[in-house]
Amino acid sequence: MAETNLNLRGLKCPLPALKTRKALTRLASGDELVVECTDPLAGVDIPNLLRETGDALLDTHRQPDLIVFRIRKK
Repeated sequence: MAETNLNLRGLKCPLPALKTRKALTRLASGDELVVECTDPLAGVDIPNLLRETGDALLDTHRQPDLIVFRIRKK
């Protein structure tokens, strides 16, 4: 199981969700992806994306200007 970090700070909707989707296609089953976003809409877009893909949202950590998602590839 590998962990990949994806820094999407400064990108605006819909880029964080699109780049997360692309990164997930390159991962093997069971790998984890840690996504860092500053766009508040990512808090809605990325969980919706994961409902579509079937991948698991393990954790969401929110700070005033940052959202960090931990995702496990199905």
